[in-house]
Amino acid sequence: MPFRRDQVDSARVHLQAADPTMCAIITAVGPFTAKTSRDRFLTLIKSLLSQQISVAAARTIQQRLAAAVASDGITAASLLQFDVDQLRAIGISRQKAGYMLDLSAKVESGEVLLSKLGRLTNAEVIAELTKVKGIGVWTAQMFLMFSLGRMDVFPAGDLGIQNAIRKNYPIRGQLTTAKMERIAKPWSPWLTIASWYLWQSLELPGKD
Repeated sequence: MPFRRDQVDSARVHLQAADPTMCAIITAVGPFTAKTSRDRFLTLIKSLLSQQISVAAARTIQQRLAAAVASDGITAASLLQFDVDQLRAIGISRQKAGYMLDLSAKVESGEVLLSKLGRLTNAEVIAELTKVKGIGVWTAQMFLMFSLGRMDVFPAGDLGIQNAIRKNYPIRGQLTTAKMERIAKPWSPWLTIASWYLWQSLELPGKD
């Protein structure tokens, strides 16, 4: 489901009142502009393709894949018409091709039902998606945030989130998940919105 404007507005008010540092970030970044993707399968394919490569490279490979499936579109059924070597010829690594075919097979067989994920809890969605080779907790969390539009997801393992917390908050010693969760506690139940603002804060000038 898309991010609802009333929820985003409530989130901004809550975050600005709950945390002075987050308030400053929101003021500097401006309006929340993230959007959700309705095509759940394509969202996961994009996540798999983008692992460990640049955004530009991932976009190029996705365009090649879209051209290869042509009018069929990028679906589980259309990808199962290919084998690993045919996907490698498009520029997809052997490992990622295996991941994509595993996802396609599980979706096509009904082992993973993308249509029902919206009715599951966050933990249940993560458990369902991580049945697929190559999909870990981080990918599942991105799906929760930017496909299902869940508002209270905090990807503590994300490098960008970690860097943003180091940039904006005083941290003594090693940055641990426990420290991050303590900082993030006041943001709930709007952790997704706060996380997006943290990512955007990395583009802001650093503190003197």
